[in-house]
Amino acid sequence: MTEPSKVIHVRNVGHEISENDLLQLFQPFGVITKLVMLRAKNQALIQMQDTPAAVSALQFYGNVQPAIRGRNVYVQFSSHQELTTMYQNAQGRGDEPNRILLVTIHHMLYPITVEVLHQVFFPHGFVEKIVTFQKSAGFQALIQYQSRQSAVAARTALQGRNIYDGCCQLDIQFSNLDELQVNYNNERSRDFTNPNLPSEQKGRSPQPGYGDAGGVYGLQGTGARAVGFPQMANAAAIAAAFGGGLPPGISGTNDRCTVLVSNLNPDKIDEDKLFNLFSIYGNIVRIKLLRNKPDHALVQMGDGFQSELAVHFLKGAILFGKRLEVNFSKHPNITQGADTHEYMNSNLNRFNRNAAKNYRYCCSPTKMIHLSSLPQEVTEEEIVNHLEEIGTIVNTKLFEMNGKKQALVLFETEEQATEALVCKHATSLGGSIIRISFSQLQGI
Repeated sequence: MTEPSKVIHVRNVGHEISENDLLQLFQPFGVITKLVMLRAKNQALIQMQDTPAAVSALQFYGNVQPAIRGRNVYVQFSSHQELTTMYQNAQGRGDEPNRILLVTIHHMLYPITVEVLHQVFFPHGFVEKIVTFQKSAGFQALIQYQSRQSAVAARTALQGRNIYDGCCQLDIQFSNLDELQVNYNNERSRDFTNPNLPSEQKGRSPQPGYGDAGGVYGLQGTGARAVGFPQMANAAAIAAAFGGGLPPGISGTNDRCTVLVSNLNPDKIDEDKLFNLFSIYGNIVRIKLLRNKPDHALVQMGDGFQSELAVHFLKGAILFGKRLEVNFSKHPNITQGADTHEYMNSNLNRFNRNAAKNYRYCCSPTKMIHLSSLPQEVTEEEIVNHLEEIGTIVNTKLFEMNGKKQALVLFETEEQATEALVCKHATSLGGSIIRISFSQLQGI
């Protein structure tokens, strides 16, 4: 056994594990004075304020296996009694403030381009240059600010944040480089102080000593752009979810968030039923039924891309015997009032987590619905009993995925399946609030 030290050596630190994850693991035992990520080795070194704090941490984790993001990590005392400057500057990463940041992106589900990085970092100061590349630690970027103060502010504000909801986490350190050399302005590198550089993508690496990322992360021909932070629900995310390109008919450039729905059945529709239907395509901000036109309603989506999906996939859908008309509204948003229903903070909004997965499920109504969040002991008979009042059920299949019960239910018509989703999504079955989506499967 290595003798006790205030420095803890952590192994099996996967690329998805961030500095903040490690801090949360060890902060309960005392003050952490230094943390060095050794990405190339999947390891980390953590220096506690004193040896007793490190001893307490290792005694605790000797009895409880520490795990981060589902991955077991292994801890022991380091052979070092103190972390030196050499370790702090490992891989060009250190604590000495510099105007150039080294950014590693973990859990990268969506393509990250120079444009996306610029959208994230420019609010904190003038970004002069960006270079992206692929290393053993994963997808990385060097970002050069005009001033050191801007780089410090950006690191303070953005460290550990996600670019997209639930993924593409930023791990930011100061680089020890003095100046970035940019040869080309393209999707991998950009000199914002010299727009006249060629876009030539072949030839030597844009940054000496760094691997060329190639065009793997370039997203072309989609009209993609990043909007907002920290949750950039945008065309790039949707395109990635749809396999790299937007569905036919989706432009990815719409910026109108509010949708006008007409030819509703006023005797059977209400705000919650509209929420259940439209929430398949994005988060819902608020809904308003028009009292002077009982068969009309306004639905405000989370952003213009989501409303475009809703218009595209729901136009002409049949609900309660009526063929819906779904178009963009001339109103940019719905004014709050006594006759509006608010859903912005609803935990039933589907795109707060796993946005990419939910975009993949976007489609026009089908005869088949997919049920999830079911109770573990549920039976097919209970599912049929819960839904059969809606219409004729042709077939059902109950199955388990990742230890969770799910089901497919095939109705006789698309209209019946749509009504089942509208009326039964977010209802209680066996004490669980169930989730319903359309399935694109052709049969069970």
